[in-house]
Amino acid sequence: MQARPGTRRPDPVRARARLLYSDGAPPPPEQPVRGRWWRVLGGLSIALSALLVAGSLSAYAAWRRLDGQIAREDVRGRLGEHRPPKLNSAMNILVLGSDSRAGENARYGTEIGQRSDTTILLHLSPGGEKAVGISFPRDSIVRIPACKKRDGTTVPARTDMINSAFALAGPACTWQTVESLTGIRIDHYVMVDFAGFKRVVNALDGVEICVDKPIDDPKAELHLKAGRQVVRGDAALGYVRTRYVLGDGSDLGRIKRQQAFMGSVVKKATDRGMLTDPARTYAFLSAATRSLHTDDALTLSVMQKLASGLRGLSAGKVRFVTVPVRAYAPNPARVEFAPVLSRRLFTAVAHDNAVPENRPAVVPAQAVRPKDVHVAVYNATYTEGAGGEAGGRLEEDGFDVVKVGTKRPVAARTRLLFGPGARPQAAALAARLPGLAPAAYAGGRPGRVYLIIGRNGLPAAGRTAAVPKIAGEIRADRDVCAGA
Repeated sequence: MQARPGTRRPDPVRARARLLYSDGAPPPPEQPVRGRWWRVLGGLSIALSALLVAGSLSAYAAWRRLDGQIAREDVRGRLGEHRPPKLNSAMNILVLGSDSRAGENARYGTEIGQRSDTTILLHLSPGGEKAVGISFPRDSIVRIPACKKRDGTTVPARTDMINSAFALAGPACTWQTVESLTGIRIDHYVMVDFAGFKRVVNALDGVEICVDKPIDDPKAELHLKAGRQVVRGDAALGYVRTRYVLGDGSDLGRIKRQQAFMGSVVKKATDRGMLTDPARTYAFLSAATRSLHTDDALTLSVMQKLASGLRGLSAGKVRFVTVPVRAYAPNPARVEFAPVLSRRLFTAVAHDNAVPENRPAVVPAQAVRPKDVHVAVYNATYTEGAGGEAGGRLEEDGFDVVKVGTKRPVAARTRLLFGPGARPQAAALAARLPGLAPAAYAGGRPGRVYLIIGRNGLPAAGRTAAVPKIAGEIRADRDVCAGA
């Protein structure tokens, strides 16, 4: 079990890494490893499945024993000053993987330090109605903000692969990066390692998979027959680690296969046989909690409250999606977020609640056509691309976007303003953006409408779905052999 902060013994490998990089030089190029999605896969499976079945354990003493097995760290002071607002009662958990080779993980090789090569945001809707795991491809080129390290030093802001945030400044930097990219307020993080993944799969008595051909991969210690089967321990780890003998060899193809495995874990964990057997439930949760490292705010009371709210969540209400991406022009071997599609996804998750019934009154739109509404869109947030995404969405709806720019200072709320003579045009736009009341702007240009995007984002018409439909998404209750 990992020691708690303040009691951890010095790690000679980490000490050597600090000496090697103390001159400010970047870490060496990453060494080839066999599959990386197992790490976050295991973390997400552990986090979600443990929460789903925890409601069946009501004994306080049992909870206390489980709680004592979780290693925690205080990261709140390193999350930066500009965080997205909390808009509703949804729970957002950042799930990370550690490739540490310390302790039980030594058999998988020797690497200096720790990295997290992939990231998943687990979104649990208000009321526990549904859940979605959002995968961030590790090769995504993103803007990483300046991050504070544990020793108090600061890593400067930069454009880099998303996995470098963890490599240089730990989980707090990945947390800060994902919040800045998505505009979604994250509540907690969990992290898992190799051994933890195997413990959880074994506690479930194996997980069902399906392959379309026999697999013989000595390098991954993986030997499988064709078709439907149950894997445990090393076989399960080998299945989610192998890179070359399954799928098309691409990172995105591998993500889809790993998401199918996560769905099988959730389905197994929510099976009635598990939920009605206290001994099996406790064994599973004990394996899960022994495998987790979390922030110190994910306390026993928070876990109990969350578990209670998720009692009605079934596998059919759990989905796995990948952030929409496109090729990164300077280096086609990398990807970047597709601006309009990814922003639509992030906005939907951030606003996963009902639009208030008492909407501010607006002037009737009369016969104003969208193409006659001339809109200037300004991004008054620290979220890069929020203005462009909003402008793209308005253009899709037929509005004439005449300008996209940035406004300071940052605004907490989104506002809709109109210049002289543009009240009807503002009303026409407000009809598409419920909850925004147009206000006169004496300094505005005649006939122009101004949309100022604040930290609460752009409202959507009607009730916002937790996540819009995304090509290739996987539901946890699907048949594992579908598409195999």
